[in-house]
Amino acid sequence: MAVMIFQSWQVYAEREKNMRKYGDGEEKKLIQAVCNKCGRPLKLENGYLKEYCFSADTVFGYFSRKDGTKHHFDLCEDCYDRMTAEFALPVEEEQEAELL
Repeated sequence: MAVMIFQSWQVYAEREKNMRKYGDGEEKKLIQAVCNKCGRPLKLENGYLKEYCFSADTVFGYFSRKDGTKHHFDLCEDCYDRMTAEFALPVEEEQEAELL
């Protein structure tokens, strides 16, 4: 059953080219955000994410096989945890006093 659910999210993710969608109009409010790994839609309310989303932006530079290419992706917290659990060295972690 879990495999079937995962596959249905994959089909959804493959169909959608843009994992973040913004509405028309002056505000350009966020209307959709999807985890790039599992394809699960992230919870939104009034244009704001209502759950954690790891958002990565990078531009590949010289000496990269992707020279000059920009990548952006979003991960839900579960996929972020699974990804970092596979690291050879753990992520550096410290507590923040103020959350923005």
